[in-house]
This record gives sequence, C-alpha cells and structure tokens, in this order.
Amino acid sequence: MGKLHKRKKGYSDEELEDDEEIETEEDEDEEGEEEEEDEDEEEDDDEEEEDDEEGRRAYRRRRRIRNQIISYLIIFLVMVGIAVGAVAVGRKVASSVSRKRQEAELERELEEAAKEEESEEDMVIDTPESVEEEPEEDIFGNMVLSYYSEMPIEDKVAGLFVVTPESITGVTTATQAGEGTQEALNQYAVGGMIYFGQNILDKEQITEMLASTTSKSKYPIFLAVDEEGGDVSRVANSSVEVTQVDDMAAIGAGGDASQAFAAGETIGSYLKDIGFNLDFAPVADVTLEGAESALGNRAFGSDPQAVGEMVSNAVSGIEGTGVSACLKHFPGLGSAADDTHEGRVEIGKTIEELRAADFVPFSAGIEAGADFVMVSHATVPAIDDELPSSLSAKVITDTLRGELGFEGVVITDALDMTAITEYYPPEEAAVMAIQAGADMLLMPEDFEAAYNAVLAAVQDGTISEERIDESLNRIYRVKCAGKLEE
Repeated sequence: MGKLHKRKKGYSDEELEDDEEIETEEDEDEEGEEEEEDEDEEEDDDEEEEDDEEGRRAYRRRRRIRNQIISYLIIFLVMVGIAVGAVAVGRKVASSVSRKRQEAELERELEEAAKEEESEEDMVIDTPESVEEEPEEDIFGNMVLSYYSEMPIEDKVAGLFVVTPESITGVTTATQAGEGTQEALNQYAVGGMIYFGQNILDKEQITEMLASTTSKSKYPIFLAVDEEGGDVSRVANSSVEVTQVDDMAAIGAGGDASQAFAAGETIGSYLKDIGFNLDFAPVADVTLEGAESALGNRAFGSDPQAVGEMVSNAVSGIEGTGVSACLKHFPGLGSAADDTHEGRVEIGKTIEELRAADFVPFSAGIEAGADFVMVSHATVPAIDDELPSSLSAKVITDTLRGELGFEGVVITDALDMTAITEYYPPEEAAVMAIQAGADMLLMPEDFEAAYNAVLAAVQDGTISEERIDESLNRIYRVKCAGKLEE
C-alpha cells in the first residue's frame, strides 16, 4: 500500500526503498510491539489464569470447610437428638422399672398383710390375750382380778360389807377372835370389820384379836377404826398407850399444815403397829364461821382453802404409814347443826356454795391419794332433793365420781343411823346404796337382812354381777396395794 501510494506521488525508487526500509522497520517495530503486547497479554492471561486457579482453590477450600462445618453441625445435632432420645427412653424405662418395683412392693405388702390377718385370726381363736409383755398395771390388774373372779356370788356380796364383830358372831361384846369368828367368816366372807372402844382392852389383846381375824378370813380383810384424834379416837382413848393427838379444830387453829401431817403420821403409825389397815379419818368437812356445827371440834375449820391444805397433809401422813385414809362426810356436814345419828339432816347450800367451800377439802384429799370417801346420810336438795346422799346416784355417781373424779372406794356412813333407819328398812337401804354407786356398806341395822337382800337382787337381776365386780375391783385394788413389791 505504501509503494503504490508513493509511486502515484512521484517518488523515486531509492526513496521508495528507504521508505520500504522505514516501513519495514516500523513494521518490525509494530510487530515487536505486537509481540510484546502478545507476550504481555499472554503473561496477563497466565497471571489471570493463575489468579483464577488460586481463586478456585480458595473457593474450593472455603466450600470444603463450609461443608465440613455443616457436616459437623449435622453430626452434632444428630448426636444431641440421640442423647435426648436416650434420656427420654432412659427416664421412661426408669419410670417403668420404678412403677413395676412399687407394684411388686405393694403386692408383697398386701400378701404380708393378708398373712398377718390370717395369723391374727388364728391368735384370736387360740389365745384371746395379747402375747406382748404386759405392763405393770396389767400385772397388778390381773392380780386384783384373781382375788374375786372365782369367788362364789355369796362371797362377792359379803365382800361389800364392813361390820362389827358382834353383828356376825352374835356375841354381846367381842374381845377375841376364836371359833365363833371362824364360823362367822366362813359363812359371811365380809370385806371388813370395824372396832370400837368396847373391843379394845389393851395393846396385846387387840393386836392378837386383829391378827387372828386376819388369819381366819378367806380373803384379805379391812380392819377399821375411827381414829381422828381428840375425842374420836378409839385406840388413843382406850388403855392402849400411844402418842396422843389433838383434835382437828386445835390443829386447824394453829394454821400449820405440817402439824396435820404429823398428826396423821402419828395415828397411822400406831394403828399399823397394832394391826389396823383402815382409818375412818380425816374429817374433811368445812364448818360455818360463827355457827354451831354438829361436828364440834372434829373439823379443821371454816376456811375452805386452809381446811383443804390440812386435809391433804393428814391424808399423806396416814397413807404414808401403809394405812388407808377415808375422807368424811361427803358432800359436807360442816354446816349442819343436827346429827344424822338422831334423824334427818338437810344441807341448804346451793351447788355453787358447795363447790366454793365444801368440795374444796374433798378434792384436796382425793388429790393427796385418799383410798376411801365416806358419804353421809344428809339430804342435799341442791344435788338431790329426795334421797339421803348415801342412797343417791346424783351424789355418789354424778358428783363424787363424775365431778370430783374420785376413783377409789366409796363407803356409806353407818347405815344403823336414824337418818336411814327411820325411813328405810335395812334391806331396801342396802340395795339402794349399791344401785347409787356405793362400793361398801358400813354397819347396816340388820346385817343378815341387808346381805340377803343384796344377794337376792343380784340373783334376780335387779343388780348385775358386773356391778358387784366393779366395786370388788376398787376394793381389791386397795387391798392389794404394795403386793408387787413384797
């Protein structure tokens, strides 16, 4: 193209050759440049290819790492799922095992309970009593029961009476216990005997008489006496030499309750030495201040609390010697101006007044451990407006046992007093007293008539034998006291 162009313009061949050389050089330069450019492009291409390859390798590396992470994550999640499932399955299995174990344990317990029931049924058939070791109270209770459980009904009924030796022997004055006493006790196994001044000649005589009576009795027997101190002291006022004790009014006036204890201890000691085991003392009645009382100086005084303290100490003194004490005369004779020995006596106090005054010393004596309470023949309209206290269930069962909580032996005052004999024959009085809740009947006007009436009442069902056993249980709990230590 260059030569043709120059020829048209009129250039010479030399010029054209120079031009060709120049063009050739330019072409060579161009070719060199092109080659350089091609080389550069190739180098660039190589570099780009190397960069692309490096990028691809990086990409593949990142993808591999990502895939590994994803794989690990999937594996981790799978393992977590497996672990959770295993825990759930484990819990379910454990729960199932535990439930089965509980069911098995329950079934085993039911089987054992069934076996125990069968065993208990067999025990009830063969041995009604528990095979466990009995506590001391049960041992004592069984001892008490053994004394009266096999008694014939005649002896059970006789055991409720406390009588004079003359009433069963028929003699005018009894000063010894010989064959007549033996025959009498064989026929009438009385629960106790009471002695008065006429029966006491001297210490040797009365000691021998009491010992002989005890030996002739088929069962343990109470040997009783009125020994209050002061004027009413059958032993101290006889020819027997014992320590003299003042009357209770004098001791009460002194205000020192320890003197009441000393008096009770002194009396109990000499009675025990002679052979007595029951003292109808102390008097627990509260007198009216400034008013005359049929009891005279036999009561401690008119302050209920002070009298209660005296009574409590006297009981402790007597009982501490091994002699039973007897509180008298419930529900209270201190305010009476008349004497039940001579006729009907009525106590006009309200129940509130009785609780505030007369009941206080009896409660104190009961708390101190008195074995006996003697119920008077006075009529107390606030409690029972019809019957003498000794024949009244309202007085004995409802008030003395129910309200005051006395669980010992309840004995009537002497049933040969006019307050009773003027209104009730001995048969009726004896039966009524037992029905009212009395445990022992003291000196009925006619012992044989009273005894036969109570026996007939038991035999015809008027009085149940269980009722007689209740009284005998109380009586023999006192009689057997101390036997466990002997």
